[in-house]
Amino acid sequence: MYSSELNYNILVDETATGKKRDWKGKKSRSDLMAKHYEGLKDRIGTLYYSKKAQRMFECAEQLSFKRDLETGRLKLYQAFFCKVRLCPMCAWRRSLKIAYHNKLIVEEANRQYHCAWLFLTLTVRNVEGDLLRETISDMMKGWNRLFGYKKVKTSVLGYFRALEITKNHEENTYHPHFHVLMPVKKSYFSHNYITQKDWTSLWKKAMKLDYTPIVHIQRVKGKAKIDAEQIESEVREAMEEQKAVLEISKYPVKDTDILRGNKVTEDNLDTVYYLDDALSSRRLIGYGGILKEIHKELNLKDAEDVDLIKIDEEDDEVANGAFEVMAYWHPGIKNYVIQ
Repeated sequence: MYSSELNYNILVDETATGKKRDWKGKKSRSDLMAKHYEGLKDRIGTLYYSKKAQRMFECAEQLSFKRDLETGRLKLYQAFFCKVRLCPMCAWRRSLKIAYHNKLIVEEANRQYHCAWLFLTLTVRNVEGDLLRETISDMMKGWNRLFGYKKVKTSVLGYFRALEITKNHEENTYHPHFHVLMPVKKSYFSHNYITQKDWTSLWKKAMKLDYTPIVHIQRVKGKAKIDAEQIESEVREAMEEQKAVLEISKYPVKDTDILRGNKVTEDNLDTVYYLDDALSSRRLIGYGGILKEIHKELNLKDAEDVDLIKIDEEDDEVANGAFEVMAYWHPGIKNYVIQ
């Protein structure tokens, strides 16, 4: 604990496996992101960025937990999350929610269909910021063409698709790409098999490209048993299949890839501007086939627009009785203080 924190009761929130949840780090990064939105407001002069900055500054300022009297574990039950797309706090919570949903869906797909799993990555060439939004729109159209092809429809049982964007800061370009988790019948590998060369050719055709894109396809080999206690240890410690679930459930842009350093810079402002524009009012994940059906069967809500307080589906009240713990963001020491 830092010396400036010695006179305060600092929030410590741990997962079932003892890993500390990084509330402090996410809130600090959200405040830094908010400062960049303020910078865009000053640069461009519109209230659009100012309003997002204000919401982000207010995001998760106060956290209300219930503490299990027997185990001492905390469970969040009340908070305000801004839901701004580039907010690091909300992106963290949202990715945990998506990963938990996908874990349930994968388990149910395995139970019903005894399927195998493929992990597909579809790319295009890097583009400059002013072409990013248009390129993503083209990729969405290309995606619909790809999964409309008979060869794909007869080979794949469904999909979960997620968009990810990384930035090449040296060349000042952006790399949008799709990560796709797909269930297939066990007979896929002896009957309706699609080679990497074929996937590449199909994606090139779907995107109407005049170059050969980089496409990667691999089989996901999972463990036989899922440990139910591993649901939320950053949702990261279950079977090999869950590694693929976690990989694909990450939110589209890492805040550490958006913001370099801890100060508002022109390069960072450009990055926030182009990513905010490209991702605004756009669906970034999608389900199809049996995964879409299972999502509906399990009555799972839209993870992109869902409450970010309750990550798993446990009861709101923790077992063994509970008492309330209130944590407040202290801007001076930049940490959560329990009062």
